[in-house]
Amino acid sequence: MPGRRLGRRALGRDVHDVAPALLGATLTHAGVTVRLTEVEAYSGAVDPGSHAYRGRTPRTAPMFGAGGLLYVYFTYGMHWCVNVVTGREGTAQAVLLRAGEVVAGHDTAAVRRPGVRPRDWCRGPARLATTLGVDGALSGLDTTAPGSPVVLRAPAEPVDPARWRSGPRVGVAGEGGDADRYPWRWWLDGEPTVSPYRPAKPRAPRPGA
Repeated sequence: MPGRRLGRRALGRDVHDVAPALLGATLTHAGVTVRLTEVEAYSGAVDPGSHAYRGRTPRTAPMFGAGGLLYVYFTYGMHWCVNVVTGREGTAQAVLLRAGEVVAGHDTAAVRRPGVRPRDWCRGPARLATTLGVDGALSGLDTTAPGSPVVLRAPAEPVDPARWRSGPRVGVAGEGGDADRYPWRWWLDGEPTVSPYRPAKPRAPRPGA
C-alpha cells in the first residue's frame, strides 16, 4: 500500500523539519520510484551553502516558491540535481535529494544506468536524478498539483526516528571551513545506498540548493 501523497501542508513547513521526515518517502517519475535514504537541507538567506544565499536569480526562482515545487539545477557542467522546495513562499528553503533505493521500475532504471550495480543507481544526487529521468525542464514543477508527473509520497510504513543520523553536508563550499556548524544532512542508518561523506574543496562549486 503506497503512502499518502505529500501536499502543501506537509511540505510547507521549515526545511529542518521536512528534511528528515522525507527519509523513507518515495519519489516517482517516468516509470521509476525511489525510496529516499539521504537528504540535505538548505535554508536560503541564512545559509551560505545555499544557492539562494545572495538573493533571487532566474535559476533559483523556484526556490522562492511554495513548498512542493521542484528546484532542479545543473552542476559541474554535466549533472542535474533535484531539490524539493519547502516552507512558505519567499523563504527559499529546499531539500536536496541525495540518495535512495529504487523500489519500482527496476528495468527502466537499469536502462538509464547501464553497467551500474543497483545499489549505486541513486547513490548520490546526480545519479538519483538520472535514474528518475529528471532534468532542468522540471524545475519549478509543482509536485502537489493534480496530474503532476512527479509524485512524492510519505513512507508507506513509519520510519523510526532512532534510525535517523545527521552530520555535515557533502562538499558544500561557503561555510568558512566550519562545516560542523551545519549538520544538515540526514540519512537512514544501515542503508547501503547512502553516499560517502566528502568535505568541500576550496573554490569548488556548491552542490546543494
